[in-house]
Amino acid sequence: MTDGIRQRWSPSRRAVLGAGLALGTAGLAMPAIAQGAPKVRVGVPTRAYWPTIITLATIRQKLFEKEGASAEMTIYRSGAECFEALAAGAADIILDPPALVAAGLRRGVASKMVAGAQDAYYGWHLMVRQDSPIKEVAELAGKKVGITAAGSGSDLLARWTAQDRKIEFTRTPVGGGGLVPNLRSRNLDAAVIYSPLSFQQMRANQARSLIDYGTAMPRHCVAGWIVPDKMIEERPQLVQASVNALYGGLAWLRANRDAAIALIAENNEIPSEIAAIEYDETILKLQTDGSLSLEEIRIALQLSELGGMTDLAPAEETFVTRFKPVPTSA
Repeated sequence: MTDGIRQRWSPSRRAVLGAGLALGTAGLAMPAIAQGAPKVRVGVPTRAYWPTIITLATIRQKLFEKEGASAEMTIYRSGAECFEALAAGAADIILDPPALVAAGLRRGVASKMVAGAQDAYYGWHLMVRQDSPIKEVAELAGKKVGITAAGSGSDLLARWTAQDRKIEFTRTPVGGGGLVPNLRSRNLDAAVIYSPLSFQQMRANQARSLIDYGTAMPRHCVAGWIVPDKMIEERPQLVQASVNALYGGLAWLRANRDAAIALIAENNEIPSEIAAIEYDETILKLQTDGSLSLEEIRIALQLSELGGMTDLAPAEETFVTRFKPVPTSA
């Protein structure tokens, strides 16, 4: 792909998290060095999702180069697979929820959040087809609910829904690109869908929302930028440079509305009016200071535990606050 971007499937989850394979810090690879300049391998959970837009803007504006590095983005199929890539040494910085960091720490995968990115699930909805007979969440009992993958953000939300509404349904992993097609083809009864896909489905009257997770859940740390402990210890300057560049990309998006909307429309292959909704309802609501709150991370882990995740490291072990972003100017 162009712009230093490629799409691939990460290593098997069974090989990293599912089997509980202990991958210590010694197994976490450092960024490759090319011509004396470090290359930062950025991993994002799926294509039509805001971390991809931020990273794409950062790369196209050459903000990593302004920080003395270069970058390559790899698009995975889910947050869980993205974290696997970090654990296996295939990515240097990724965007994922704190629960994966906490779960990884208990399995020998040493990583930390270095910058907060989102404090609510803006644009995330539990959705059914427009013509579905299902009107209430309770009617999903015994049904199939689509998620991207086990351990992903959509899985967390599905688990939270089952716990909060006291119902049982089958969580069905179909990958980020499979949520809408499987919902529309009736292979799923409902799906946890992220923006802008959720906006697109509602605007086209193809699906309707049963839960708006952006308002239904308490404010907490939804996701942050994560790096291996080894990178923090051995290349702290590169960690800071990466954070600066990525938040510079966000700053560029916020300062260039028309260009940002065009980029969203291009990458996500959606009409500009849907891209504009994604810009207003997601991009403009993202954290610009990278702050990480212990209390908001604690709430995030509590929600994950309510949703069924177990054996999580305490919140205070999942993050560091020394890498405050100084956004790179485009």
